[in-house]
Amino acid sequence: MTEYSIKRPLERPPIHPGEILREDVLPALGLSVSEAARRLGVSRQQLHRILACTHPITTEMALRIGKFAGNGPALWLRLQQAHDLWHTARRMKSELTKIESEKEARCWDKEIPGKKAEQTARLHDKSEPFSAHRPPR
Repeated sequence: MTEYSIKRPLERPPIHPGEILREDVLPALGLSVSEAARRLGVSRQQLHRILACTHPITTEMALRIGKFAGNGPALWLRLQQAHDLWHTARRMKSELTKIESEKEARCWDKEIPGKKAEQTARLHDKSEPFSAHRPPR
């Protein structure tokens, strides 16, 4: 099976899988929350928390819903992962900007024509504080 990367506007968060379950799956099957919970083998309250988008789809719940809906657990886990990543990335934005990626670090080690002299000059420039540069290895 081929997986496709979805490119969507970054401003719009991915939908919570509980919303899909509440808005599409249960109505299509003509089931109430109580009946769906009974068939899934979970409490009505547990299912209601997922449908209200206040609790995530766990791996155990993904297995149950995937079996119930007939589309497997992977779909439900990917939906939850996309939702979690989007919200966590927004929450951690300022922390993540402080982390230098390995790719950025390697740029300092490569000899880039015209850039090596500039990089070396910046390292030896005493007018800028040393902390503004990449720490020595």
